[in-house]
Amino acid sequence: MCDSRVIDASKGMVPVSECECECENDCTHSGLSDEERTTKLRQLLQRVAKGSPFYQRKFAEAGVDIDDIRTLEDISKLPLTTKEELRDAYPLGLQAVPDEEVVRIHSSSGTTGSPVIIPYTKGDVDVWAEMMMRCYQMAGLTDTDRIQITPGYGLWTAGIGFQAGAELLGAMAVPTGPGNTEKQLQMMLDLKSTALASTSSYALLLAEEISKRGLKDSIKLKVGIIGSERWSPKMRTRIEDELGIETFDIFGLTEIYGPGIALDCSLHYGLHYWSDHLLFEIIDPVTGESLPDGTLGELVITTLSKEGAPLIRYRTRDLTRIIPEACDCGSPFPRIDRLLGRTDDRIKIKGVNVYPGQIEDVVHRVEGVSSEYQIVLERDAGRDTMLFRVEVDSADDPDINREKAKLMNKAFRDFIGISVDVECVAMGALPRSEKKSKRVIDNREM
Repeated sequence: MCDSRVIDASKGMVPVSECECECENDCTHSGLSDEERTTKLRQLLQRVAKGSPFYQRKFAEAGVDIDDIRTLEDISKLPLTTKEELRDAYPLGLQAVPDEEVVRIHSSSGTTGSPVIIPYTKGDVDVWAEMMMRCYQMAGLTDTDRIQITPGYGLWTAGIGFQAGAELLGAMAVPTGPGNTEKQLQMMLDLKSTALASTSSYALLLAEEISKRGLKDSIKLKVGIIGSERWSPKMRTRIEDELGIETFDIFGLTEIYGPGIALDCSLHYGLHYWSDHLLFEIIDPVTGESLPDGTLGELVITTLSKEGAPLIRYRTRDLTRIIPEACDCGSPFPRIDRLLGRTDDRIKIKGVNVYPGQIEDVVHRVEGVSSEYQIVLERDAGRDTMLFRVEVDSADDPDINREKAKLMNKAFRDFIGISVDVECVAMGALPRSEKKSKRVIDNREM
C-alpha cells in the first residue's frame, strides 16, 4: 500500500513523497466537461425552482435569481444549506417531487436533534447504485467477487448502498449486517468472501479476532472497502497486515445518497469523487468564502443529479481540500484529500483547536504504539486537562511505558502545541466497536 501524505497541524494535509506503486485501476467511466456540468447545474436549479418548496423559500429569502447562474463559478451566489435547516424540514420538507415518484426514504440517526429524512426516486436509487459500482470497480472488484457487507441496514444508508452496488456489478452480496462476529467469521470462511465492506473500527475488531484464532491463512479476503469514520494510516496498516488485504477508503453521507460518492484508487493518495453527479467546493468554515483548489477548508456538495431531495451547496462540516493535479492512475475524476476531521468534532483544549487527523498524525510518529487511543477531558478548578490513553507493545514493562509516554507527550508539544497526560495500556485494552469507535470522553462541565 502507498500512503504518501501526512497531516501537518499548521498546513493541513500535504504530500510528503512521490508515489511509486502502479495503479491497476481500469475505470471505464468518464467525467463531464465544465460546460456539461454547468448545464446539469442549471437543470438542477430549474427543478428545485419548480418542485422544491424548501429551495423556493430559501432562494426568495436570499433574493436569488437562478437565471444569474451561468457558470460553475456563479454557484457562490447561491446560499449555503446547513444540517440545521435539514432538521427543521422534518419529516418531508426536503421532498422535491410528487409522492408517487418517491420509492424509498433513508434517514440520519437523529442523535443530536430531529433526524433528517431523505426521499429517493427510482432515478436516485439507480444513480447511487452506479456510483457504488464504480467504487467497487476502482478497487479492482468484478462479478466474480463475493462482498461481505457488515454495515447496518434499515433507515441508515450504508448496508443497502453497498448491496445495490454489488448487485449492479454482478458480484455476490453477502449481507451479514453488523455485529455477531462468530457468524461473520463463519460466513467469511464458508462462503470464501473476497471483499469486506465495513467501518474501520469493525474491520480492526475482525482483524484482531482472525489473528487471535490463527485464521489468516484460511480466509480468502483480498480487498477491504472501509469507511463511515476517520481512520489513521497506522490503523490502515494494521488492518491490511493482519488481514492480508488492500484497503480502499470510501466516503459518503446520508444527506448525499450515502456511501459511494468517493473512493481512493490503488495509488491511495486522495479520493476520486463522481463529478458527473456531484459538484464539490471548498469554503472557509468561518466566513463561508469559496477557497481555491488545494486549500484546506470545509467541503460543500451540490447534488447535480438528485431528484427526490436535491441539495444545493450543502455544508458537510468535513475538512479536506480538492487536489488540483490529475491522478497518475488515469481516472478522469477529480480528487479530494483524506478527511482531516469535522468542523464540529474538534477538541478545544487550553485555547488550542485540535482535530482528529492531527492526533492520528502524532500517533503515527511514535514507534511501538497502536492506532487505538482514547481521550479523556476533565476540568479541575477551572483548568482543562487531557488524558491520552494509548495501546503500546509490552505495556507490562514500566520502563517501556515511561519511554512511550515521554515520546507521546513530546510529539503533542512539538506538533500540536499542547502538553497532555499519557497513559500506556496493553494492546487490545481499549474498547472495540462493531460500529464507530468513541475516542473522546468529555467530562468537562458545560
